[in-house]
Order: sequence, then C-alpha cells, then structure tokens
Amino acid sequence: MSKAKTFTVTVEVVEEGHATDAQARLSIAGNEFVGHGKARRNPDDPNRPLIGDELAIARSLLVLAQKLGEEVDEGIAAYEGHEVHVSI
Repeated sequence: MSKAKTFTVTVEVVEEGHATDAQARLSIAGNEFVGHGKARRNPDDPNRPLIGDELAIARSLLVLAQKLGEEVDEGIAAYEGHEVHVSI
C-alpha cells in the first residue's frame, strides 16, 4: 500500500530597485535547506516585475534542489561507504 507524503517549500521574494531576491526554504526530517536566487533588471529594459520574480524564484529553487541532492549523495555515501553522486 502506498503512502502519500507532503512537503512544503516556502519562497520569499523581495524587490528593491532593479534587484529581486528570492529565498526558497524546505524543512525535511529535521533538516532545513535554503536556496537563494537573484535577478537584476537592466535599467534599459521595460519594468516587468513578474519576470524578475520568476527568474529569482527559479534560481532559488535550483540552488535548493542542488543542496537537497547533495544531502542525498551524503546519505547514500554513508550507507555505501564510498563517494556517490546521484543525478537529479
């Protein structure tokens, strides 16, 4: 029988001038993973805040995924007794 699990990622976005910063956060099994992402608008480009939000969020989620993947690698390596790298 399968068992469903739910994990929640929270993302905070802060815009300041031409810069947008995003922080994605995931808590799992007592560990907290945080990914940071940034986007900067060229002053010559049109003001489209949603695009900056999306880019900063995407970058923060990529960093978060990389950190979670590193945790997986470490967990498997501890069990296997040698270095591993799992593709994500």
